[in-house]
Amino acid sequence: MHPVDRKPPLPQLLAGGLQHVAAMYAGVVAPPLIIGAAVGLSPGQLSLLISASLFTAGLATLLQTLGVWRFGARLPLVNGVTFATVAPVLAIVEQHGSGDALGVVYGATLVGGLLVVLAAPFFSRLTRFFPPLVTGTVITLIGVSLLPVAVGWIANQQPSANGTGLLLAGITLVAVLAFNRFLSGFWSRIALLLGLVVGTLVAWPLGEVDTSTLTESPAFGIATPFHFGTPHFEAAAIISMAIVMLVVMAESTADMLALGEIVERPTSERTLADGLRADGFATALATVFGGFACTAFAQNVGLVALTRMVSRYVVAASGAILVLLGMFPVTGGIVALVPQPVLGGAGLVLFGSVAVAGVRTLAKASFERPANITIAAAALGIGLIPIAAPEFYDHFPSALRTVLDSGISAGCITAVVLNLVFGDRVKRVREPELSREPA
Repeated sequence: MHPVDRKPPLPQLLAGGLQHVAAMYAGVVAPPLIIGAAVGLSPGQLSLLISASLFTAGLATLLQTLGVWRFGARLPLVNGVTFATVAPVLAIVEQHGSGDALGVVYGATLVGGLLVVLAAPFFSRLTRFFPPLVTGTVITLIGVSLLPVAVGWIANQQPSANGTGLLLAGITLVAVLAFNRFLSGFWSRIALLLGLVVGTLVAWPLGEVDTSTLTESPAFGIATPFHFGTPHFEAAAIISMAIVMLVVMAESTADMLALGEIVERPTSERTLADGLRADGFATALATVFGGFACTAFAQNVGLVALTRMVSRYVVAASGAILVLLGMFPVTGGIVALVPQPVLGGAGLVLFGSVAVAGVRTLAKASFERPANITIAAAALGIGLIPIAAPEFYDHFPSALRTVLDSGISAGCITAVVLNLVFGDRVKRVREPELSREPA
C-alpha cells in the first residue's frame, strides 16, 4: 500500500488535521471577509458567510481526499476559497451594488464550477507539457509567490513590522526548526503545530492574542441554502468568472503536479481530471451554502513537504474539522487565536519548503543544455514580476491582469510555451500505463 493510502492512528489523524487547518485558516476566511465588507453585511451575516466558506472548504477537502466515483484526486490535497476570484467578485459588487450583487456572484460561480467539471478531462491532457523542467519551475514559483503572504503576516498586514511581530515570528520559526530537528517520529511531523502553540503562548502575556473571537462567535450557525441570495445569471459576470476559473484550473494543476512529486506518486491524467472535477463540483456546491470558488491550497502542499505526513486521511481529517468549524463558529475562534506574526514565522519555513521541492524537481531536468537554463530563468523572472512589483500590470486590460497578476499562472504559461519552442521534443513524464488511463 502506498503511504498516501495508509490510515494513521486516530491521535495522529487529529493532530495532523488540526495542523493543516491552522496553516490554511487565514487563507479561507480572508476572501469572505473582504467580500462581506464590500457588500456591507452586518457582523452576524459576515460571521455566517465565513462559516459557509469553512463548511464548503471542508466538504471540498473531503471530496478531494476520499473521492466519490470520478470526483477527487485522492491525494493529501486541502481545498479552500481561492483568492483569484476576489477581484472579479468585487467588480460585480461595484457594478450591481450591495443589494443584488451576491446573487449575480453565485450565478457566475455556479456556471464557472460546472464549466470546470466539463473541461476537466480536456485540461488534464496538458500534463504532457509538464516535464521536470516545467514542473520544477512552477513548483518553485508557488513557494516563492507564497513568501510575501508570510511576510505580510509577520507585519500584521502593516507596511513594516514592529519589534513584537518580529520577536513572535522569530520564536515561532526557531521552535518549528528545533522541534523538527530534535524530535522524532510523529512529534517531528507536527513540528509546525507545536511551533504555533509555543508562539501563541508567548504572545498571550504580550497582549497579542485576541480572545474576542471566542466571546463574539455564536455557538452554532450555518447558512441555509441560498441564504445570501438565489443565483442570478448575467453574461458579463459569467464570462469574467469563466476566465478566472481557467486560471484557478492552471494553479490547481500545478499544485497537484507538485504534490504528486512530493508524495512520490506522479499525478496521472486521470488523477488530474478527477481532481479538477472535484474542484468544479465543490465550487458549484459552495454556491448553495454561501461559499465561493474552491481550489487547492498551495500552503498545505508545503506542509506535506515539510512534515512528510503524506496520508490523504490526515488531510481528510482536516476536512472534517473544517466542516465542524463551519457548523460551530465558536470552535473556529480557537483556531483564530493564533496571532498573524506567529503564523508568519511558521509560514517562512512552510512556504520555503515548497520552493525547495521545486528546486529538487528541477534537478531532474538536464541543465547541460543551455536552452533549459534560459527557459527556467525566463519563466522564473516573468513569474516573479507581480511578486517584486505588485502594481506592474495595473494599466493592462483586466482580462490580461487576471493571468499576469498571478505569478504562478504567468510563469507556468511562460515555461510551457518556451519549452515547446526551444526545449527538447515534448515527452510524457508519466508512466505509460498511467498516461493511457482515460481522463
